Amino acid sequence: VTLHLNPISSVHIHQKPLVFLLNSPLPLVWRLKTERLAPGIQRVFFVSLGSVVQFEKGNFSLSAETEEKLFPEKNEHLLQWAQKKYGAVTSFTELKISRNIYIKVGE
Repeated sequence: VTLHLNPISSVHIHQKPLVFLLNSPLPLVWRLKTERLAPGIQRVFFVSLGSVVQFEKGNFSLSAETEEKLFPEKNEHLLQWAQKKYGAVTSFTELKISRNIYIKVGE
């Protein structure tokens, strides 16, 4: 699955930390394609067991962390876990089948 990350239109370059929970019932390779995300900013990708994140060429991967995690089974529990751990969830998306996911990051 390719994850496309771009800032919202009102933000020229996104310069804030991000945390993603990438959950799947089967192990996946998550390919990241990014535009206009500032280098050197912490970005964390939690992936379900057996999954990996592949970064594009460049220095984005130097400031990104990937960690395998055993997530709660139900989406409601996953959302509660994320809210408890991080205090807020700004976006939640559930897809049955997809090759590309487009996410706008920003305020």
